[in-house]
Amino acid sequence: MPGVRGPFGAARSGVTLAVLVVFSVAMGFVEAAVAYYLRVLEGVRFTGAVTSYKTLVNLGFIEFVQPSRSLLVSGRVTAVEVTREAATIVMLAAISYITGRSLRQRSAAFLVSFACWDLSYYVFLKVIDNWPSSLLTRDVFFLIPVPWIGPVITPVVISTVMLAVGVVGFLRWAPRSTERGAPSTEELGPSRSRRP
Repeated sequence: MPGVRGPFGAARSGVTLAVLVVFSVAMGFVEAAVAYYLRVLEGVRFTGAVTSYKTLVNLGFIEFVQPSRSLLVSGRVTAVEVTREAATIVMLAAISYITGRSLRQRSAAFLVSFACWDLSYYVFLKVIDNWPSSLLTRDVFFLIPVPWIGPVITPVVISTVMLAVGVVGFLRWAPRSTERGAPSTEELGPSRSRRP
């Protein structure tokens, strides 16, 4: 019966998902290492606190703020960090595009990659620098387009939900295969599904 999700498709989707998770966790370590380097180079133990700022939007669990001065050692370093953040999102989107086979599965893949990257970042930072001290410790989540601040528990909860939804979606929207386990015409695409 064509169009049935067989063992071939399910197994391949599981392997692809595992590779996606490994890549994203590795990216999380890179993120934690960069944060650690910045703290050491600045010569202070970063606390994640923004002491002087103007609140633009306050959602309770996340604040979007405009700091009165650069969060890092200089405006140039801050600009580089903003660009690095954007590049990280591009990398996560790229690996999600590669691992997914449809728009829905690629969207689910992005949820998985983002969540694994974010969660592993905090795990590795705790191992490397023993930070944060608790889930209520305040942190700067992003700098794009303005700094986002709030307790660490906020991204942890959001990323956990994203991970669960992403995994279910990625496996649910895996390409269908035939009863014998061969790729279906849906997976192969119209150019391969029929002879010229």
